[in-house]
Amino acid sequence: MRTDDLDYDLPEGAIAQAPVEPRDAARLLVDCGPAEAPEHRFVRDLPELLCPGDLLVVNDSRVIPARLRLHKATGAAVEVLLLERGADGWWQALVRPGRRVRSGAVLTHGDLAVEVGDDVGDDLGDGRRRVRLLVGDARLPAGPDGELAALAAHGEVPLPPYIHTALREPERYQTVFADRPGSVAAPTAGLHLTEGVLARCAERGADLARVELVVGLGTFRPIAADRVEDHVMHAERYRVDAGTWARIQAAPRVVAVGTTVVRTLESVAATGELEGRTALYLHGDAPFAVVDRLLTNFHVPRSSLLALVDAFVGARWRRLYETALADGYRFLSFGDAMLLDRSRGRSG
Repeated sequence: MRTDDLDYDLPEGAIAQAPVEPRDAARLLVDCGPAEAPEHRFVRDLPELLCPGDLLVVNDSRVIPARLRLHKATGAAVEVLLLERGADGWWQALVRPGRRVRSGAVLTHGDLAVEVGDDVGDDLGDGRRRVRLLVGDARLPAGPDGELAALAAHGEVPLPPYIHTALREPERYQTVFADRPGSVAAPTAGLHLTEGVLARCAERGADLARVELVVGLGTFRPIAADRVEDHVMHAERYRVDAGTWARIQAAPRVVAVGTTVVRTLESVAATGELEGRTALYLHGDAPFAVVDRLLTNFHVPRSSLLALVDAFVGARWRRLYETALADGYRFLSFGDAMLLDRSRGRSG
């Protein structure tokens, strides 16, 4: 498949720069299959679109304030974006400007110090460095709890590169069910859901399940290869409790809230592993063993996220996107949503 087949014209004005209030006031384009026009609804209508026995699965990973604005001993400014913590306490991070920071340098901001280590050999080729957080007068390694406290005091929540306005309330880039810290980007489909919507889903007879996928920076990475198949997919940590997986397997219909949930569930189905790292790349004729419906945002052109949508419903995504653009839907992380139904079949 050519990457050009995942391209479309996205006007700058269609990219939402701020979330709507309340969350569930976001618009919802409901896929009705290849033979029917989609329905125009709102996210607050989601309970009406579910059936008793449906299992709504969400990603409860929480975005950490991973962007640090630090200084070298000379006073020069350096920005560090933490990406993923290793078991040894060292993080993979992006350091900008990285070439001017030698290995062993210590960057500071107030009582926080960050030691910069070596380059990380990584298939993504984005110039990652190893760093670790140091605290106190003795500048000792912070440890997981100390790191979270230091980030809460000194860090900023990183926003997607296409968001050009500051977010007045950082919690608006968290889902209402965000619980387990670790992600550097939000599972954005979940941003639309409110406690009220979830309560009405339960009243409808639809149950809720939580999984975790730690969302990395690679979620914003476009497909650079000419062919979709040649893209190198980023790996992310995931975890599904055994009891949750049993409920998912027993559910008559699984509704995934976001592409991160899809990748998590389909990874478990493919490997049998309830916890680990996944670089699952769903595109083309990829099989879906678990997920029946998908609540998702409108995605960047030429991206692995759009490749997943194409694999899920086929080329009719293009008609849905054209309808959304013509009707003024808002796109990307703070934009509106669509509800896709795999049982309607894939259309070419």
